[in-house]
Amino acid sequence: MPRISPDEAGGLNVCAFLDMLALSELGEKMLADPAADDGYLIIVGSLPSSLDLMTSYADHPRKMVRLNKHLSSTAAGRYQILSRYWGHYKTQLGLPDFGPESQDRYAIQQIREQQALPQIQAGRFTEAVDRCRNIWASLPGAGYGQHENSLEKLASAYVEAGGKFSQRDRDWYDAVRKQY
Repeated sequence: MPRISPDEAGGLNVCAFLDMLALSELGEKMLADPAADDGYLIIVGSLPSSLDLMTSYADHPRKMVRLNKHLSSTAAGRYQILSRYWGHYKTQLGLPDFGPESQDRYAIQQIREQQALPQIQAGRFTEAVDRCRNIWASLPGAGYGQHENSLEKLASAYVEAGGKFSQRDRDWYDAVRKQY
């Protein structure tokens, strides 16, 4: 669960969406590891059997990790925030550090900038995911050449976290579940 309260986040659906993003970016095993602090300490390139963790929440770790011969990244934290954007959002939002609540607020701001916040609040999950896929490479249709999760898997994570769908998305989700 994100550390920001549902009231501060903009509702329970927003918190459920944050949980879904964390699951999409990090996976269940890394999120469940107590050493990872709900994913807030994870540095890109971590594996469930070999976590690379930040040692402090003072600031973004700004650690460049070579993932393969074609891809390097500075992503860190629960929402795999890139260091090149951190300074801007830290200043814009008046964030004190790279701690859990700051990471939550950062992710919500990126969601807001994609004009997905009202979609999430209204339960229009599929549209919100579509609007955010250019930010998070693990979302379906992101197109960054990295692993993308299925919309069905992410919808299940959203529901498990307490998210509610609009009627249209509820009908879609029920139909998808009947196929399995």
